[in-house]
Amino acid sequence: MAELLDIVAYIINRYPQNLHHELSNARLTKMVYLSDWHSSLRNGSQISQIKWYFDNHGPYVNDVIDLARSNRDLFSIEETTNAYGGKKRQIGLKKTYEPKLSKKEKASIDRIIEITKTQYWAEFINLVYGTHPIASSERYTFLDLKKKAKEHIASKSG
Repeated sequence: MAELLDIVAYIINRYPQNLHHELSNARLTKMVYLSDWHSSLRNGSQISQIKWYFDNHGPYVNDVIDLARSNRDLFSIEETTNAYGGKKRQIGLKKTYEPKLSKKEKASIDRIIEITKTQYWAEFINLVYGTHPIASSERYTFLDLKKKAKEHIASKSG
């Protein structure tokens, strides 16, 4: 498993420069979730060590914002507003950082960036809520992505 710092930095580095304004805490967190889900399906394990929790806002944890706050020398956090007038925390990199990830980890993250980079928030959230772990779990429970991936794969082959 990779360090969350490397995962978040890699997403920020690889995300199209003209769309960096989209990289809010919420979107970054869900991109890590989607990358973990993709990796669970393809490789049998998550990329991150996050213990995902399904709350009112889908798969959510404070790990990404906590990471950014505790690494202010590397990450910037800008308080701004979203398209709906609500507050958002946009996360960026202050300096060059070369993430340490395996080819498989990079491949999962790259796939998620490719799928989501043109999606507006509503379409992006529909993608997240359409994943098997969310669609098949009750709110306020922890998500075992490895188990859910096996379940999902078995349902497709049966």
